[in-house]
This record gives sequence, C-alpha cells and structure tokens, in this order.
Amino acid sequence: MIKALRTPDDRFKNLVDYPFEPNYVDDLEGYEGLRGHYIDEGSKGAENVFLCLHGEPAWSYLYRKMIPEFVKAGGRVVAPDLLGFGKSDKPIGEDTYTFEFHRNYLIQLIERLDLKNITLVCQDWGGLLGLTLPMDMQRRFKRLIIMNTGLLVEPVIAPAFIEWHDDIVKANPLSLSHFFKQYAPTINEDEANAYAAPFPDSSYLSGVLKFPKIVANPDQVCIETSTRAFSFWKNDWDGETFMAIGMKDKMLGPDVMHFMQGVIRGCPEPMEVPEAGHFVQEFGDTVASAALKQFGLI
Repeated sequence: MIKALRTPDDRFKNLVDYPFEPNYVDDLEGYEGLRGHYIDEGSKGAENVFLCLHGEPAWSYLYRKMIPEFVKAGGRVVAPDLLGFGKSDKPIGEDTYTFEFHRNYLIQLIERLDLKNITLVCQDWGGLLGLTLPMDMQRRFKRLIIMNTGLLVEPVIAPAFIEWHDDIVKANPLSLSHFFKQYAPTINEDEANAYAAPFPDSSYLSGVLKFPKIVANPDQVCIETSTRAFSFWKNDWDGETFMAIGMKDKMLGPDVMHFMQGVIRGCPEPMEVPEAGHFVQEFGDTVASAALKQFGLI
C-alpha cells in the first residue's frame, strides 16, 4: 500500500469563490486506499461533460471561474485533483509520481464515472496528461479547450522552464502562496493562500516537486505515449477545438501555442488573452464564455 498524507479538512474552510461540494473515490484498481477528490457540478444527466484538468502546482481551485459558466450552459463539470494535489491524498515518496501513475488514474476515473461527450479542458500538466487520453478513449471525447500547454515528447531545456523549475525545486523553503502571486499576479492574497491550502508543510509537496523533474527528464513511457498523442491530434482528431493563449506566459505562451495550433487538426484561430500569464484560468469566465459561444452551446 502506498503511504500518503491527507490534508486536514480545516485547511479548506471558507476558501474564496470555492463553494463546491467534495466528491471522493478510494478504490480504483492499483490506487486502493488512496483517496482522490473531484468536483462534480451540474446535472449528471447533462448531454455535455466538461473535464477540467489542472496543472502544476495547482488544483481544482484553478477552475473556480470556469465551472459556473459551464454549469450555466447546462453542462456537467468534473474537475479532479491529481493525487498529490488539492484535496486528494498525497503519496509521500517522489518515486510514486510518474507520468503513467497520473495518466492511468485519470483513465480509471473517467471509466468509473462513465463520462461521455467530454470536452477536455486543459492547461499545463492538465494538457501534458490530458492530451494523451482521447486517443485511447476516442468515443468518450467530443471537444477540446486548450490553454498554454503541449505534449512532452523530449526533455525541456528552455530558459523560461529552467527558471520555473528552479523556483519550485530549488526554493528553500517553497512558499506556494508567493509562487502563485509571482506567476498569477492578478490574484489577491486570499486567492494565493487558497492555492497553497492543500500543503500545510513541506512533507506534502512530493508531487509538486516531482512534476518539474519529469519535464526536465521524461521517461520512455511518457515520451512514447506523448509521441503517439502527437500523431493522433495531427491526423485523427475530428472534434471541435477552442484555444486560448495567455500572452504573458514566457514558458508555454504564444510560440508554443501557435505551434500546437498547427498540430491539432482543424484548430481555429486562438483567442489571445493579453493580460493572462501561465494560469489562463484566472480569466476563466471570459475564456469559457468564448468557447461555449464558438461551440454553439450558448
């Protein structure tokens, strides 16, 4: 059994703009005893499901501005916290956190909830993982909303990533509230503290510390899976796509996203969000509304 920590519930009391009821699963195959959290808002009988996948070092709090827009449009919204993040349990050992560990967990959760007509909503690691899912579950996925992300097909050595990597891995101590204020400068103190809420101290940070290391040195499973996904999006994807770009992001901003536009078959011209940095979801109500209009859902 994997040893893990569980963030005390009182860390999540009275978070600003996060009124969502928790949902948990703790018996997925291979993850027995690890309690994973997910938001599940809107009608379970809704025609359209919006699967919102967060990245590093965020959690489902990241989607607090998009979830209400999708629900208002009649959708069901599922926003999981990856293991190691948010209200989900946090395995202690960094070696637990592999690309395959997270990807298989998401596949099992989708199957457990029997999600269909999925709009994949992804950014950062939500995309590094999420963009590899539809190729193996094609009948479940219908649309894509993609923001500042890509596919991990080789080690990343770009200077902006190295700076990001060092701000997490080499910080001593790592203050996530400070980190979020640095990379999402439009948020206030309460929001920065909410992002940091899942991590009472450094013993909870193994997942946060591991993600940048994977980007710097992805394993062969990650590279092969992501390469296969690259081919899928270029040649086989036949769903609708909406792209939004946080223009102030030095790491996964305009250059990367215009490249991804060329990769994703049928991807239209992106929405540029001039004031958004890496965490585009901080402008999520505007982005969600634009995507819903493009898809003809409002």
